[in-house]
Amino acid sequence: MGLPHAPRFAYYDGKSQPASSTSSFQTINPATNTPLADIHTTTHAAIDAAIASAQKAFPSWSSTPAIERARILQRAASLLRARNDDLAKVETDDTGKPFTETSTVDIVTGADVLEYFASLVASGGLNGETIQLRPDAWVYSTKNPLGVCAGIGAWNYPIQIALWKSAPCLAAGNTMVYKPSEFTPLHATLLAEIYTEAGVPPGVFNVVHGAGDVGAYLTTHPSIAKVSFTGQVSTGQKVAGSAAGGMKYVTMELGGKSACIILPDADISQAVDGAMMANFFSTGQVCTNGTRVFVPESLKAEFERVLLEKMQHVRAGDVMAPETNFGPLVSKVHWEKVNSYIRHGINVDKAKLLCGGPETPSWLANHSNPAYKEGFWVQPTVFTDCTDDMKIVQEEIFGPVMSILPYKTVEEVVQRANNTSVGLAAGVFTKDLNLAHQIIGQLEAGITWVNTWGESPAEMSVGGWKMSGVGVENGKKGLEAWVRNKSTLVEMAGEVPTVFAKL
Repeated sequence: MGLPHAPRFAYYDGKSQPASSTSSFQTINPATNTPLADIHTTTHAAIDAAIASAQKAFPSWSSTPAIERARILQRAASLLRARNDDLAKVETDDTGKPFTETSTVDIVTGADVLEYFASLVASGGLNGETIQLRPDAWVYSTKNPLGVCAGIGAWNYPIQIALWKSAPCLAAGNTMVYKPSEFTPLHATLLAEIYTEAGVPPGVFNVVHGAGDVGAYLTTHPSIAKVSFTGQVSTGQKVAGSAAGGMKYVTMELGGKSACIILPDADISQAVDGAMMANFFSTGQVCTNGTRVFVPESLKAEFERVLLEKMQHVRAGDVMAPETNFGPLVSKVHWEKVNSYIRHGINVDKAKLLCGGPETPSWLANHSNPAYKEGFWVQPTVFTDCTDDMKIVQEEIFGPVMSILPYKTVEEVVQRANNTSVGLAAGVFTKDLNLAHQIIGQLEAGITWVNTWGESPAEMSVGGWKMSGVGVENGKKGLEAWVRNKSTLVEMAGEVPTVFAKL
């Protein structure tokens, strides 16, 4: 019996290419720990060919009128929406995320971003500015595409992140060589085929496959003008350092350890809902997760009571079932990592385990599909009475592990929330909007929410502070990350100012 998905190869020159080597790896269904497809690793020679394809396509694509590029990308967005459920099924197979999530979030929001940037460039988003210096001199600026860009994707939102990178890149007139995560690569060829079908010329969007060595080769390649990377901080430091050596443009969207602050006047039910979204959506595999939940001492008992009541609504199970809203972790190595943190929280940090833990979820024992017993399932876990010095509080776990931290004063909680080297996201729950704005203004994070958590629409520029990243994605500012500025001064008086004139 063959694998359920066709093998994946490099994609350039507008088509899937033959295998360039005998080296390959398999992508695994996390729900059942079964192979999905063979992925053929792209050799350096084939990466060179993909980059050459992008270089060849760049002059024509960059000179195509923005309105024409926009029409093509809008067709691609329409194709994505028309095939939403089929693409979502592939994402569910590859990531383990429930179909209820992938079918309503992953492709939908990715298509929104593609449509947004297509509309933005069509409506003058790439226009520069004109400044009159004096009656006979003026300055104008233009926004120019960078060239061939590298996009390095993450495994948690595969097609969404691919679109977050490729949409502004292509809309601005650049070409891209994209490397998906080796853990969730199935979307990449499908997206490339959709771009081609929509009318994106050969070489404008290309795909290569492999692990960190492929990403490193892309990052240091002299023909790459920019690197856009999403992933953990330690890897991002290496990628940014390598790119900086070649004076490449970079966008780094890295990890966090974000603070979810519940103020004393907050609506408890709303605050609990927000904290659960900030910790258990997508099985906690979200970079903006608010895993440090700060709760006033006066509300702690009530917050925990309501939280335990609502934990029954976290429903693991068949990932294609309409009632399932909680899937497995993405891989065995990540499952081992998350469980090691849970055990550390219990045995070393001595945090109080409110619910969950490292044990195999009880529902697996009676599941109708015996293959699920081999999947990378974990219990949603809550620790309470946590302190700032605990490992589970300080380090990014990237799994469904909530830490509740009691506090006394607003001044204290702001200081504690900022006491971290990362600054990706933060949120506040309160009925006092004036106070909410005051606290948001003091928090050292690039993505913030008030009385909600997690929504990141195409119009909203997002990016981390401190060690959580460089630059932003999405919104008008997100387009600026894919162009370079040229300023021109025009002198109309007919004479060149000079200090070398006759006395």
